[in-house]
Amino acid sequence: MTAGQRHESTQLRTVLEGISVPQPVGRPRKRPERLAGDKGYSFTNVREWLRAHGIEAIIPDRSNQKKQRQPFDKRSYRRRCVIEQCVGWLKECRRIATRFEKLAVSLLAMFKLAMIQRYLKIAFSDTA
Repeated sequence: MTAGQRHESTQLRTVLEGISVPQPVGRPRKRPERLAGDKGYSFTNVREWLRAHGIEAIIPDRSNQKKQRQPFDKRSYRRRCVIEQCVGWLKECRRIATRFEKLAVSLLAMFKLAMIQRYLKIAFSDTA
């Protein structure tokens, strides 16, 4: 959790160093194979860090940047819609969207409760 005015790309390294990707067999991987981000992540230092750690960057170029050397994978980028839809759903949760909670630990707890509520709604839906 960071302050609202802080750019999210500054926390990319911290987030990626704290994840593990489960595998069917063996220990979890510490790095994803690819990272899809919007134009807000299109910075040289972000791309270099991802390349140094063997992560393929699927990030479109901003209009004021020169074009990247490798072709942009539009098919993989379209799969970002799942995350965008989840963020859109979270913005419907008024308590989280307006950040009523002052402490980061309380906001994280509300976020987890919202995700549990969403999961239960999907898991026990009559229309599924």
